[in-house]
Amino acid sequence: MKIYGILLATALAATAVFAQTASITVWPKGAPPAGTKVADFGDHAMQIGQRNASGRVEVHQTKADILVIQSGTATLVTGGEVLDPTPTGPNELQGSSIKDGDSRQVGPGDVIEIPAGVPHQFLLAPGTQITYLAVKVVRK
Repeated sequence: MKIYGILLATALAATAVFAQTASITVWPKGAPPAGTKVADFGDHAMQIGQRNASGRVEVHQTKADILVIQSGTATLVTGGEVLDPTPTGPNELQGSSIKDGDSRQVGPGDVIEIPAGVPHQFLLAPGTQITYLAVKVVRK
């Protein structure tokens, strides 16, 4: 019985050390701290995106997007061929539109995973908006 007590005490001590040194990020009510556009953690990043108009096509060659729609609605177009592709940074492209992509309506509560290399674009009806949490995961 004494050995179990020693093992339990050792495990609890190790857990206490881990809890004291682990760092977490909390955005209360889904809002980042004032002035924060992107929180970069090396192998992933978080940001809040908000659109009041249709966006350009995006292609992230080395990052997957995980999106959680917080408010509003839009048509999400994915896949297909990017028209007028333009490099915007290392491993990043944008374009004017997508030819032969798949369209779907998205709204609050929807969770979307877009693999690296897949073109995607939000299309918004006039007078509408969409707000979403984006987690960008670096492909290894």
